Amino acid sequence: MHSERTDDTLEKPVIPLFEIVVYPDSRTKFPVDRATGDLLQKAMKDEQVAYAVGLTVKSGISPAEVNTDSLYTIGNLFRVLHMQPAEDGYLVCAQVVHRVNVHSLSERDGRFYAIYELVSNRLDLEEDQKDQILAEIKSTIHEISSHFNGSEQFVQPIDRMDSIDQIIGFVMPFIPVGLAEKQALLEIVSVRERYVTFLEILVRAREEIAIRIEMAKKVSERVNRSNREAMLREQMKVIQEELGESDGAGGDGNYRDRIEKARMPDDVRKKALTEVKKLETGGSQNHESSIIRNYLDLLLDLPWVTEEKKSIDIGEARRVLESHHNGLEKVKERIIQHLAVMKLKHEKQGSILLFAGSPGTGKTSLGKSIAEALGRKYIRISLGGIKDEAEIRGHRRTYVGALPGRIIQGMKKAGTKNPVFILDEIDKLASSYAGDPASALLEVLDPEQNNSFSDHYLEVPYDLSDVLFIATANSLATIPPPLLDRMELIEISGYTKNEKFAIAKDHLIPETLKEHGLDADMLQIDDEALKVIIEKYTREAGVRWLGKQLAKTARYVSEKIVSGTAELPFIVTVDNLQEILGKEIIRQEVARKEPVPGVVTGLAWTPVGGEILFIEGTFMPGTGKLTLTGQLGDVMKESATISLSLIRSRLANTQNGFNFMTSDIHVHVPSGATPKDGPSAGVTLFTALSSLITGRTVDPNLAMTGEITLSGAVLPVGGIKEKILAAHRAGIRKVILPKENERDLADVPEDVRSELAFVPVETVEEVLREALGIELPRTVVLHPGNSFAPIENL
Repeated sequence: MHSERTDDTLEKPVIPLFEIVVYPDSRTKFPVDRATGDLLQKAMKDEQVAYAVGLTVKSGISPAEVNTDSLYTIGNLFRVLHMQPAEDGYLVCAQVVHRVNVHSLSERDGRFYAIYELVSNRLDLEEDQKDQILAEIKSTIHEISSHFNGSEQFVQPIDRMDSIDQIIGFVMPFIPVGLAEKQALLEIVSVRERYVTFLEILVRAREEIAIRIEMAKKVSERVNRSNREAMLREQMKVIQEELGESDGAGGDGNYRDRIEKARMPDDVRKKALTEVKKLETGGSQNHESSIIRNYLDLLLDLPWVTEEKKSIDIGEARRVLESHHNGLEKVKERIIQHLAVMKLKHEKQGSILLFAGSPGTGKTSLGKSIAEALGRKYIRISLGGIKDEAEIRGHRRTYVGALPGRIIQGMKKAGTKNPVFILDEIDKLASSYAGDPASALLEVLDPEQNNSFSDHYLEVPYDLSDVLFIATANSLATIPPPLLDRMELIEISGYTKNEKFAIAKDHLIPETLKEHGLDADMLQIDDEALKVIIEKYTREAGVRWLGKQLAKTARYVSEKIVSGTAELPFIVTVDNLQEILGKEIIRQEVARKEPVPGVVTGLAWTPVGGEILFIEGTFMPGTGKLTLTGQLGDVMKESATISLSLIRSRLANTQNGFNFMTSDIHVHVPSGATPKDGPSAGVTLFTALSSLITGRTVDPNLAMTGEITLSGAVLPVGGIKEKILAAHRAGIRKVILPKENERDLADVPEDVRSELAFVPVETVEEVLREALGIELPRTVVLHPGNSFAPIENL
């Protein structure tokens, strides 16, 4: 071995380094086995200097398992300074000469030899930048060392160092990072990158140490506080036992002080002090002491004074509502208007809001968003199934187990005088022998009375006028009229298909992924597949069932991922949707392709949205009887009778010679198992019978809605938005609707309106002209003997 030759033409012995990484410009000590030590000693004796290549062994490999693949190829060339005997070998002290890249490794006689090349730094850092990084490194090391006692001896040598590489070699063995990360730092060629990476490691270590110390301090404080409180309680217990006050009034003076300090109204303070006096004079055997204490605790816990109110920020409220809720534009605008009135009236609101709509339309979450927008506490109680008045007004304290009502309990929980209070499912209140809770709510929800709400348990008036009450209901039919009269109704009709799509993309899918331990890299739902889920697997005004179908999809994918049979990301498409969710649940009616006489497309409203329905008619020899099938209600039966009378009066003398007296007419509405009723099928029934009698067909792409009178007028109907959306979904291109409903088209989304043609009508003559091409003059009454003018121009 030649002492001064350190080039790559000669083999050098390899010293495996276990769980340490050595850096340039540093010295190190490491153990070697006896055979390697003898080799190094011989070299030092022969040539006065010994060189060796130090390579770190990959983590987790024992000395007996080391082979050429176990060693990192980037290491350092060591110059051995001195050696001293140690157990099972030698302890070697060496100086790092240069960083090297080993491009050839061999093994002989149980030892490794390397042929290497020197690795030079890429000098891409200016001197002033290097000085800045050096100063930052020393500052960070000082911050880390400040957490440990006796660290001055460690920091002083670093302060004298001017080389960042020297600091790296000195500090890195003490930094708690993995072996692979330490090796990666050694392998960085760029000076800038290596120094910045080292600084990042120091900063990360500083933050981790600070967090651990903070957590340890909190745990210590908590333990000390718990021990102190336990000791004080034990001492207080002993003192009370010595005084004979363990069950008596030992803490009554504390109640009196707390009441004096509390900001209660005068009448409430007077009542509380009276109860304290009872407690003080009752003695140790007072069986009412626990009841009185519970009552006083409630008085002290209730908020009696409104804290400083935050100014209502209408812009922030609008932003919160827009970010949390897609669609419902009119509802959100109505809420903003209500908040604007509150701002002008300094929050002395004069109305209680009632959100009414189908399940899953976001009524409760709207209340939560209002609370967030106002910066107030959010309290919710569910009234579904409550049939005891005491649930609202509380029990009288004379009863065993008496409790305050849910309103007062909610105020205690809120801890503030002006929370947003949600009264959920107000339409599902019941009544029984225990009273009518709906009547008890009349005082709560009346802005003229709730400033002195009386709870049976509380026994003193409580001011609820600062509370923003919001009630929710699915149906208005079961809410008593006096209670409904005290609330301002905001109806939530439901979401369009496009709104459901946006809600699913922005809210439901991220929430579902989070709830099932998934992310976007594991599960993705194709847009077309999502549209099919909305159209074919859900039928609702809200989005609750849509959320359930997405959860079902997530569960399916979770099982595939856990079992190892899914390729990530798993993409839900239209092709694999049936495999995930099963067969389609909803049968969606679509426009017919071929026109048939007597068949007309109508529009209907249902609680889960609009839909189209077909009214079919046929005739046969008979005696003039009208048969109606399809489980029609009384209103639709009356509409059919009115339609037939109108047709006989208008079309009795048509040129096709239809004889009403010798023909039976049968009208059927498909899906006979589904009950149907409502005041909106008159125009459709009239057109179907007219088509049947004249033999003229109606365009399958034409749908209609509206009610008729016996005089031939077309009356307005409700649910226009839902009906138009159903027509658009079914492929309808033209819609006949009452003239007075033309204003309701403003509620229909612009993208739907632009694809449909609308024909507003006022009379059945206009309906016949548009649907069947029959020009029928407006009929006028002449005299009882000859009721109508003759019909021409059919």
